[in-house]
Amino acid sequence: MSSTRFLRLTALALCLGIPALALAAGNKITPTLESVQVRHNGQTVTIQRGHDLNATLPEIYRKTDRGCPPFCVQPMVVVEGVETIGELDVLDYLQRMSQGDTDILLVDSRTPDWVMRGTIPGSVNIPWNRISRDKTGTFETPGEADTFEQTLRDQFNVVRDPSTGGWDFTNAKTLVLFCNGIWCPQSTANIKTLVGIGYPPDKLKWYRGGMQDWLSVGLTSVQP
Repeated sequence: MSSTRFLRLTALALCLGIPALALAAGNKITPTLESVQVRHNGQTVTIQRGHDLNATLPEIYRKTDRGCPPFCVQPMVVVEGVETIGELDVLDYLQRMSQGDTDILLVDSRTPDWVMRGTIPGSVNIPWNRISRDKTGTFETPGEADTFEQTLRDQFNVVRDPSTGGWDFTNAKTLVLFCNGIWCPQSTANIKTLVGIGYPPDKLKWYRGGMQDWLSVGLTSVQP
């Protein structure tokens, strides 16, 4: 640590009544959590807080005025029964995944052009338009319907019930969905579609703050 940064931290510590040595030790996520290790694209990634006191949000997340529709402020509860969660909850799910829990999937609902700018380590990109249907509740082409069913089967562990022809969610994964932030409707659209076909709401979690909040607290992101 540079002497200049140490002096800044010491001054801050004195103002807040915090021992300077505690600040010098690093920038933890919580007082008891320093980092979380996850697997992303076959490699181990350590999620931690940034250590640059002058860091700012990337320019693409600094805008405060976005046209509505489509970029409308999302509600706190997107669908009754679907839990809205925060950063520490996401980290808890990531820890469980890294410890071998294969029944959880962290889903980045954004389109690939946004994902290329950075995503949450441990997430899988499933673009929102691969899941969401048109306003009539159907898919525009048979190909879209096939892609939707393949996603349910191969990634969400949902299968067809041969006796009824409907969906069998017995072994469905718990999905933690996110997109760009509280102004982004992509993950909410997916949640509404999934609940609409019978996905159990208690197996759907919504990280409302998304990438904007994740980056605003200095948590690690990765680029494909």
